[in-house]
Amino acid sequence: MPSTHDLVAVTPPRAQRLPLAALLALFAAGFITTLTEALPAGVLPQMSTALGVSESIGGQTVTVYAVATMLTAIPVSVATTAWPRRRLLVLALAGFLVANLVTALSLDYTLTMAARFLAGAASGVVWSLLGGYAQRITPDAFKGRAMALAFAGTPVALSLGVPLGAFLGQAVGWQSTFGLMACVTGLLIAWTLWKLPDVAGQKATERMPLRHLLRIRGLRTILLVTGAYVLAHTILYTYIAPVLAGVGLADQVQWVLLVFGIASILSIWLTGMFVDRHHRRLVVSSTVLFAAAAIALTLWSGSSAVDYTAVALWGLAFGGAATLFQGALMAASREHADAAQPLMVTMWNGGIGLGGLIGGILLAGFGTEALLVAVAGLVALTVVVVIAARAHAFPHR
Repeated sequence: MPSTHDLVAVTPPRAQRLPLAALLALFAAGFITTLTEALPAGVLPQMSTALGVSESIGGQTVTVYAVATMLTAIPVSVATTAWPRRRLLVLALAGFLVANLVTALSLDYTLTMAARFLAGAASGVVWSLLGGYAQRITPDAFKGRAMALAFAGTPVALSLGVPLGAFLGQAVGWQSTFGLMACVTGLLIAWTLWKLPDVAGQKATERMPLRHLLRIRGLRTILLVTGAYVLAHTILYTYIAPVLAGVGLADQVQWVLLVFGIASILSIWLTGMFVDRHHRRLVVSSTVLFAAAAIALTLWSGSSAVDYTAVALWGLAFGGAATLFQGALMAASREHADAAQPLMVTMWNGGIGLGGLIGGILLAGFGTEALLVAVAGLVALTVVVVIAARAHAFPHR
């Protein structure tokens, strides 16, 4: 256990620069978290065959991860509120190491699902820590940029990590790919202990109860916008292949997703550059761009130029979304930010879990047109709410 003098004070350091080595640890933690969640999708045929289940059953290894994150984020956060933050992060990373190692060695479906549940629980811890940790080790002038870097691991993992994982799965086998993930996680634990300064937890008596947190002005609005936004994104991202197939672009899915990934990475950079001075403008821009993309896909899909442009707008909207919504939550909750973070994690993963379910129901029952209309409607709702919520949830700063 770290001694008292090892803990960094809650006040930001005076050196007016980004602590890049420390933020790299947080970036990599987000990258590992997202890649661990999504990797089964890239190696699903081989993984399902080895486990002796159908691909639809094998796909539940992704579902159980999201469910575990949603169920454990709040109770684990409450139970560990007083723990030093670095110790908690290292334990979560150790959970990923064990889960990925078991997944690499197991050929039993039940054991694999248990390992995936453990990984999902670790994910809830990591996401509850990233935003607050990045802000507490960074000077005031760079807090938004630090959060953008910490959360950049997610779109980078989706746009580059998952395709790379699928390639490795084909080249060296899915079990070796998960084993490699465990090895990388071990290296990250060492880097975290070396380069990431520790910060103190919060005394249990200082933590605001959940019922009081939800009374903070603007907090429920931020959570509503986040849930609707992530739900819309997940519906579209999960079922983009049938959407493109419906307009004759089935053979271009990988290129469309590449455009999305490149635009998302550009969005991360732009968010990092401007979030500290133009937070509200960026939130409005994110929701408006996503709405424009969804409307274009709904009304004019079928033209390659329209589809690629719409997907690029969608990527620009989504890349910085985690930073923007987390930043709004932390600004609204102020000294109770650590307690509020699990609410964001639960809402975000609830959107992911419901997105696959609702999108599947819409696709099976009504087709891709209804799916796109639902996405456009959800994002239009976020635009209206964000523009109206200028007083507390998404104010000018």
